[in-house]
Amino acid sequence: MQIDGLLGAREIKKIHFTGIGGISMSGLAEILANQGYIITGSDIKSSSITQKLEKAGIKVTIGHQAENVTGVDLLVYTAAVKPNNPELVAASEASIPLIDRAALLGEIMTKYPRSIAISGTHGKTTTTSMLSMIMLEEGLDPTIHIGGELTAIGGTTRIGESDYFIAEACEYTGSFLKLHPYLAVILNIEYDHADYFKDLAQVQDSFHRFAQLVPENGWLLVNADNSLAVDIMERVSCNRVTFGIQNNEHDWSASNITYDSMGCASYTLMHQDEPVCEIKLKVPGIHNVSNSLAAIVAGSIMGCSMASAAKALQKFTGTNRRFELKGKIEGITVMDDYAHHPTEVAATLKAAANCHYSRIWCVFQPHTYTRTKCLLDEFSKSFGDANFVILSDIYAAREVDSGEVNSSILAERILGTGKKAFYIKGFDSIVEFLDKNAEPGDLIITMGAGDIYKVGEMFLDARKKLAVS
Repeated sequence: MQIDGLLGAREIKKIHFTGIGGISMSGLAEILANQGYIITGSDIKSSSITQKLEKAGIKVTIGHQAENVTGVDLLVYTAAVKPNNPELVAASEASIPLIDRAALLGEIMTKYPRSIAISGTHGKTTTTSMLSMIMLEEGLDPTIHIGGELTAIGGTTRIGESDYFIAEACEYTGSFLKLHPYLAVILNIEYDHADYFKDLAQVQDSFHRFAQLVPENGWLLVNADNSLAVDIMERVSCNRVTFGIQNNEHDWSASNITYDSMGCASYTLMHQDEPVCEIKLKVPGIHNVSNSLAAIVAGSIMGCSMASAAKALQKFTGTNRRFELKGKIEGITVMDDYAHHPTEVAATLKAAANCHYSRIWCVFQPHTYTRTKCLLDEFSKSFGDANFVILSDIYAAREVDSGEVNSSILAERILGTGKKAFYIKGFDSIVEFLDKNAEPGDLIITMGAGDIYKVGEMFLDARKKLAVS
């Protein structure tokens, strides 16, 4: 078999994934396995993802070793894999072609005439999930590739048999510039990924180049509440559509927005000042009104009815690590959210505040030193709707600590805004602090893109053990 456009006439049968345990890598492995390729992979540790792949018949080796690439026709790797990785070195020495994850996603996308790429600094996973639910409700049988787990598809990936393909499009390292979208969605543009982008202008330029990938007969869907996204829309020649919630001058908008006791919105969907239907969401926050608009309009462009959209959104209760309820014990609610940018933090806490808890404890784990340093002022102002902020150590991810910034510095900045903030080292100590101070009626929400979710789980486990002792 051969992946069109990738290697010319070269025959591809066996593909190895270095770092197969990643959410995106595992999904791509599933898609190619379904297409008849022999797939193998390796990762540094076993996980629920690697175990799922093994159950599906994919051989996974724990540990990166040169012998893993013996007999391989193509090696796929992620941006996290270093050039001195033994598998990459062995593949290069054996003249085995290499391709990074984003380029492979782009190659797969070329096989689907109706491919959809959803981009933006915030909201990609939720919007992709919402759109997936809508297209499934309509019966369009899409192939789906999400950056988070969606219960409706049993994970991060669904393999369909139609011309429709839905995928997130991440701007980090310019990876979304390797995609081939028929419909591109831009949810918003803000400064992020300070370890790659030098400034906001470079971020916007990257999104502009992404929008230019859409063919003239394709579609660009833009959030008109974001001025940087609007500027891009005016510089492309494909079909263009706007959505927004700040006024009714957009092509599609929301009016009469109200909230229930859990902060979930209902609104009237408007198309060019004309009411279309009523939409009721099961996920909280004004930001999810915007996300749902993007999903509804993208679905409409693909041929979905408003009835399917409304029905699907009433079923959608969120994805893994997006305002996810972890449990309730002794009157204390524990939730988790992936928010790791100041705008996301503020939006999530605003949604939590609409739920009317007695007090909100935000346990925040900053993600990467560069992001924390460059957005320090923005972070310090983003916790306004929390009563207490607990900061764990920065999650380094792909970075090395330069000593320029730490969570104690951020805690001092937050204290300067009049908010009660505490830097506590170690998850065990955080759990102990919460156990002594949280009260019935409170919400504990862990927040960040690292492993801070473990704090909520540890808190619940500790309380359960006390209850039975």
